Amino acid sequence: MPQPSAKRSHSRAHDLVSSLTQQILLGTFKPGDKLPSENTLVREHGVSRTVVREALSKLQASGLVEPRHGIGTFVMERQAQAGLRVGAENAASVRDLLELRIGLEGQAAALAAVRRSDEHLSRMRQALDDYQDLAAAGDSCIEADRRFHLLIAEATGNLYFSEMMGQLGNGLIPRNRMAFAERSGANLARHAYLANLEHEAILNAIRRQDPDAARAAICLHLSNSRDRLLPD
Repeated sequence: MPQPSAKRSHSRAHDLVSSLTQQILLGTFKPGDKLPSENTLVREHGVSRTVVREALSKLQASGLVEPRHGIGTFVMERQAQAGLRVGAENAASVRDLLELRIGLEGQAAALAAVRRSDEHLSRMRQALDDYQDLAAAGDSCIEADRRFHLLIAEATGNLYFSEMMGQLGNGLIPRNRMAFAERSGANLARHAYLANLEHEAILNAIRRQDPDAARAAICLHLSNSRDRLLPD
């Protein structure tokens, strides 16, 4: 039977893996970037060298990083997963992806409402502030939109949600997946405004730690996104 200290060490390694994985998926650390040194990770996360080495070993096993002897640990280019094909650029593929996301993100939002931290809330708030500023300026808010949804996955504390969302890549944002001819008639500015209201409802439910409301809010948002982009 594992001793309590061993359990704590495993839990801290899991938390560090989760933190570094999210930073890689969100682009804080990009392919080719060198991760902070072992000493830096020890200091910043308040863990032992053993925990850092275990976490880096797990990241290497999952194909996210590679150690280079005498130099450091570097983020690897993420390879497309054979089991998840998101290459089609048409209305039918967008509809299918949104149907998948309704199920996946509904559960993620419910878990995030229960498990989120104040830091998660702060970063979600920043993503929506960035979204609003970009939309108001008439600029693309796709990156901020994607970041918000990835942060919800991170707040679940379950790496599989983050992995699944990360594999979707830019498929997370439906208007980015459609051919120009299929979306050229859409009122994208109004769509961004409506999506922003829905994002705020999601964040408010997660802040209140109301899993049922969070699930309902994100399912409504994704259903509305489908209807706005793919009218009958």
